[in-house]
Amino acid sequence: MTSQDQFTAALIDPAQPVPAGLVSPRGTADQKRFAVYRNNVHVSLVGALAARFPVTSQLVGEEFFTGMARLYVGETKPEGPVLLHYGDSFPDFVARFPPASGLPYLPDLARLEAIWTESYNAADAGTLTSAQLSAIPAERLETLRLKLLPPTRLVRSRFPIGSLWSAHQTSPVKIPALSGGECVLLTRPEAQVRLTIIPPAAYAFITELGSGQDLATAAGAVLAQFSDFDPGSALVGLVNLGAFSAHLEDVTNVD
Repeated sequence: MTSQDQFTAALIDPAQPVPAGLVSPRGTADQKRFAVYRNNVHVSLVGALAARFPVTSQLVGEEFFTGMARLYVGETKPEGPVLLHYGDSFPDFVARFPPASGLPYLPDLARLEAIWTESYNAADAGTLTSAQLSAIPAERLETLRLKLLPPTRLVRSRFPIGSLWSAHQTSPVKIPALSGGECVLLTRPEAQVRLTIIPPAAYAFITELGSGQDLATAAGAVLAQFSDFDPGSALVGLVNLGAFSAHLEDVTNVD
């Protein structure tokens, strides 16, 4: 193990000894100073989680969230120097954290916040517009395959997490009476993440399209579940939300 590896191991594991070479003016291992540095690292990681999961923090309170985050930091460290994606597994941690079991919607709310960050930081790409969709010949539509834009994200919950998240975007927070599940779509038109609660049929439709199905196959799969589904209206609505890439393919003529 290199000296750098030893330093990193000691930094993230309080059970490890102070790395060789880190000594006090008396030439002895400086436990106290290194403990302060180690604590600062933990505090910064807890702060990164609080910044990424602000609504989750608001819902449980700062003290509870800090305690939960410290335990997560204790078992999960960043895989790289960039903290943008630190906390990807935090929602799963919340789901198995016994003190949070009284808030069964909390893991899904945290998942929504996690994918919000992903959407915000995703790459830019050309967006399919309604004008471009209208220009596509009718005979090509059935075999058309649409690609989701990099910022497009989806999450489905048996709880109203989209409404709950939206309520926390105003001050003071006013949470209306909520019940039932929600399907949430995140898009990023004009560099701003947009949250839209969509019907289950539209969620199924865009999920089918995102898996690579052509329009006809995707529509057929959804109609088998939702007999009143209108593929045309759903497609136009999703395009207007900025969900799809302007790069188009079809099964008979790949661009």
